[in-house]
Amino acid sequence: MKRNKISLLAAMTLLASPTLADDAALREEAKGLFEVIPMQAPQLADNNTVTRDKIDLGAMLFFDPRMSKSGVFSCQSCHNVGLGGVDGLETSIGHGWQKGPRNAPTALNAVFNIAQFWDGRAPDLAAQAKGPVQAGVEMNNTPDNLVATVKSMPGYVDAFAKAFPGQSDPINFDNFALAVEAFEATLITPNSKFDQWLTGTDGAMSEDEKAGLKLFIDTGCSSCHNGINIGGNGYYPFGVVEAPGAEILPAGDTGRFKVTKTASDEYVFRAGPLRNIALTAPYFHSGKVWDLKEAVSVMANSQLGAKLDDKQVEQITAFLGTLTGEQPEVVHPILPARTAETPKPVQMN
Repeated sequence: MKRNKISLLAAMTLLASPTLADDAALREEAKGLFEVIPMQAPQLADNNTVTRDKIDLGAMLFFDPRMSKSGVFSCQSCHNVGLGGVDGLETSIGHGWQKGPRNAPTALNAVFNIAQFWDGRAPDLAAQAKGPVQAGVEMNNTPDNLVATVKSMPGYVDAFAKAFPGQSDPINFDNFALAVEAFEATLITPNSKFDQWLTGTDGAMSEDEKAGLKLFIDTGCSSCHNGINIGGNGYYPFGVVEAPGAEILPAGDTGRFKVTKTASDEYVFRAGPLRNIALTAPYFHSGKVWDLKEAVSVMANSQLGAKLDDKQVEQITAFLGTLTGEQPEVVHPILPARTAETPKPVQMN
């Protein structure tokens, strides 16, 4: 009987412990700053109705290198679904083996960003899909050649007719972009350890991971990296307190200024979304930092003027690791066969 009383007293003490109370307070604080990734793809804000036929068509177009002038590069080339939605390079390689100017952002959860690209020049995924196709340093194609390529293949003719029923001429550049957008909207990563913990699963995060979350909030990281994508929803100068070196912040890339031509937007970039950040090295728009702990230190120093010790950096990095969600498993689609009318790829010099 005495042992039972001691066990009951110990259990009551545990339930009333500061750890559990602190967890509850931290969770409530976090709920005011962050949202969980939903289990299903969201409906799109640009009136692009997501259907199974449109998703399937978008997947074909996303994986098809014939959407590039050379027949070498596809959307998947720079946004590899199996590599966290990136290509793992400092900056991507495109037509003529040219090196692009910026690190490729992840395609995973991109549907939740306020806008696309580091400078936010595309308002949505459909607008973003049109950019790389026409960029000389990327796919180096034209809308007319892309449409001619797609129209030459009966498999695509049928797929576009199903995806855009009732349209007399469904194969056009706008519908290409809408189909790719519908597919990319499905590339979400729910059920991360952080999302599980945020919705009430106490054991989903370790003590170090929770300590890292608390530091992430208290240090000020969450002032820019918040919302459903833990970032991606606002624009901020890179180097609020102290600009990093030219290696990390190249002088020639003035960020959002190139879009707005507003002086206050010089070296302003969209805050990087931190979902799956442990999978998407290298970091920053320059792609010059390969270690996540180094990236944490750079951001704390440059953006917040905070000097974090090694343990604090490790704890914040541990928290960032909890943002890795369930990765989308995409079966590579069987692509339509070319015909004699299909434009031939242009050899790269």
